[in-house]
Amino acid sequence: MEFLSAATGGRELAVDQDYVAEGLIDSLLALELVTQVEQLFDVEVDVADLDLDNFRTAGRIAAFVRRKRGEPQPKPGPADG
Repeated sequence: MEFLSAATGGRELAVDQDYVAEGLIDSLLALELVTQVEQLFDVEVDVADLDLDNFRTAGRIAAFVRRKRGEPQPKPGPADG
């Protein structure tokens, strides 16, 4: 979240906010985001993983990292529908 906030001009961002749809992330920033994810979470982002849907929201990034690490996904709560 710190990287995303700094990269988008210090905006306060929500975990489920779609940064791509809102135009907050362009292709260059997306590449920087991929690099940050690899470094911060010690995962390798393969070419097959380079789908913007994996990086649209902080929640999707977290789910992507858990999948790459082979960790279980949390079960949706009542508010998640």
